[in-house]
Amino acid sequence: MRKSIVAILFIAFTVALITRGAHAEKGDAMVIELANTINPGTAQFVKKGLERAQNEGYGLVIIRLDTPGGLDTSMRTIVKSILNSSIPVVVYVAPRGARAASAGVMITVAAHVAAMAPQTNIGAAHPVSAGGKEIDKTMSEKVVNDMVAYVRSIAKERGRNQDWVEKAIRESVSITADVAVAENVVDLVAGDLDELLKLLDGREVALDNVTVTLETEGSRLVYVKLGWRDRVLNTISNPNIAYILMMIGMAGLYFELAHPGAIFPGVIGAISLILAFFAFQTLPVNYAGLLLSGLAIVFFIAEVKVTSYGMLSLAGLISLTLGSVMLFEDVRVSLKLMAPTIVLIGGFFVGIAYLAFRAYRRAPKGGMEGLIGEAGVVEERIDPVGLVFAHGEYWKASSDEVAEEGEKVEIIGSKGLELVVRKQKDNQHEKK
Repeated sequence: MRKSIVAILFIAFTVALITRGAHAEKGDAMVIELANTINPGTAQFVKKGLERAQNEGYGLVIIRLDTPGGLDTSMRTIVKSILNSSIPVVVYVAPRGARAASAGVMITVAAHVAAMAPQTNIGAAHPVSAGGKEIDKTMSEKVVNDMVAYVRSIAKERGRNQDWVEKAIRESVSITADVAVAENVVDLVAGDLDELLKLLDGREVALDNVTVTLETEGSRLVYVKLGWRDRVLNTISNPNIAYILMMIGMAGLYFELAHPGAIFPGVIGAISLILAFFAFQTLPVNYAGLLLSGLAIVFFIAEVKVTSYGMLSLAGLISLTLGSVMLFEDVRVSLKLMAPTIVLIGGFFVGIAYLAFRAYRRAPKGGMEGLIGEAGVVEERIDPVGLVFAHGEYWKASSDEVAEEGEKVEIIGSKGLELVVRKQKDNQHEKK
């Protein structure tokens, strides 16, 4: 039985290796489904898809695009991957009703072949801030001019209408698929992928200064969609979500450090912080902002140990605010999200620090230290050693004064497990 199990496992492992290392046939076309915003998660998904297609010998990559736009840095990552691809890349705006807006315009223009399905549109590429608001006038001019120069150079390389692309950025114009072909913005209109393959067959494209003729009729389509890992990354790579995860993680771990043994806040904090760092791998993180946020926790913890009359808590709030503002480069956390989060998390830190400070300063309630200042009753005459009843227990006790049975005494210290006591003024006691 053991040998059979080992043999089965060996065969399964071998098949897995063969399957993993298998290369596509020369005529195969990889279809990358990109129906989402352009963000770090989708950018990495497309980049890795193109790398896989090149490594496994695919003859063509089709990016089926439907996007409202997204981050400039993520768009540039995709565009660079397309421009440096060693195999032809087709961007196909589909299905019907889809759009290539904002950052999607640049991705479409960068393709070796740009295609659209009927009832689709392309355009509206004027830059806006991460929160969707218009950028201030001076910065807007810089961003727009930079974007125009960037996309005009790409359009020139691909032989497409540079003037229209500039107008799409400066004036946010948008056009339908038929008009896009007439204006030389895209190359063709295809109803579906099968029709697209027929129209691509025999078409010549420039690839690394070499003209390549596409042979696509009858090609096998291999679809690549977001896996669970990519879906998680795509969700949490939003700067706002990554920021919230980091704050929850910091708050959870801080609570665990301030109140050891709570467990649940520490577990939630650790999981949230790991997810936040998972998202940070695709976001342009400013480590000065990250360090300032971490320094804020140090200040809050120090408030528990040091009497600073609130100065350390104030320093922590300032560090937390500066760290939040500086956390990401190029993209920004929404101010509407950041302000209440800082108030809420900052208030949580200060509140927990205050409770921990009170617990730290409170007099001990148990053990030998907890008996200091308490009252007891003499059970056996103390001269100089006797027996005292205190806190529901009998204790050996000593005193510089003679104390008779039934007298009240006050505990003033201890010697090992022996109490040091003195007489109380009121020695009337009725034993219960």
